[in-house]
Amino acid sequence: MDPSTPDAVLRRRFVSETLQNPHNAAILERLPLLALPDAWGVAGCLFQTVWNLQAGLPPTAHIKDYDVFYFDGSDLSEAAERQVQARVAALFADLPITLEAKNQARVHLWYEQWFGHPYSALRSSRHGIERFLVPCTCVGLQPGATAEAAPVLHAPYGLEELYAGILRPNPQCPHFALFQAKARSYRDRWHWLVIEDEMDLPA
Repeated sequence: MDPSTPDAVLRRRFVSETLQNPHNAAILERLPLLALPDAWGVAGCLFQTVWNLQAGLPPTAHIKDYDVFYFDGSDLSEAAERQVQARVAALFADLPITLEAKNQARVHLWYEQWFGHPYSALRSSRHGIERFLVPCTCVGLQPGATAEAAPVLHAPYGLEELYAGILRPNPQCPHFALFQAKARSYRDRWHWLVIEDEMDLPA
């Protein structure tokens, strides 16, 4: 990718801003110690840091929890996932945050029970990131191959809508009631966000 293109500039800005949150920086620094397959820091802790900075807030404001995705198809048991969660909790016990680790290989086993919609099996952690309810929130960071390398960014729908504050439903996960609830919870915290399905409604 040409480093001078608007997309490349925005990607560098996103990585730089998300790492201004010291908890995100710690997660990416320590994640390799867990040796989890296909491991990423994802979602709210990343894009909400960006929104905080846009709003002039501390980078950690309003962030309810932090998420790590990994993909281990060799063991789909809940017990195995709990063991990983325990390791994650121990590694990050010094941080004042809630950090959850989810095996994307087993999401389809519990999603319908929790959210009321069937969910087909995922192929990777990237695939899981691509199916968040709001496209602009489909972002993940993975540690670089070396300590000096920049993090790897997965942003399948780009970053323009994230910086513009546009929330719209994701056709890859068309659960509209869940989208509305999620989008409104975001707007309650960052009031300048715009929900697409409400754009043309009368005031």
